[in-house]
Amino acid sequence: MKRKLIYHYFTDDDFLRFSRAIEEAEKSTSGEIRLAIKGELQFFDSLKDIRQLAEDEFKRLNMQNTRDRTGILIYLLLPRRMFYIFADEGINSKVSQSTWDEIRDKMQSEFMNGKYSDGILKGIELVGKTLSENFPIKADDTNELSNKIIT
Repeated sequence: MKRKLIYHYFTDDDFLRFSRAIEEAEKSTSGEIRLAIKGELQFFDSLKDIRQLAEDEFKRLNMQNTRDRTGILIYLLLPRRMFYIFADEGINSKVSQSTWDEIRDKMQSEFMNGKYSDGILKGIELVGKTLSENFPIKADDTNELSNKIIT
């Protein structure tokens, strides 16, 4: 069922485009972007809100272990038609929640028009731009986290 729901919204080509967009966005920042798209919810998670689910996924992926705590997760939960942008403390020390809310609103506008892939690509682009402004790439930067999409 998980695969079916995900493939109702996205194709394999979309996943490739998302990974490439993350790779491109990270060329100008020391931040690390990940994208998780979930097609189902585990029973024991059903009482959690979207923020808690995103935080749990962030920790499960060990995103808190980046050098400068500059990991950020775009987390989509398809069964609830909800998503959340969860940033680590290094990012949150410089970037206000209102910035993520603005990006969320722009993504949501695309989603409401049925443009799910465009919404994600817009989110990745805007997150990358925000990160590059606040966390420019360093000479010794390495890609600390995979750009593979989590399902």
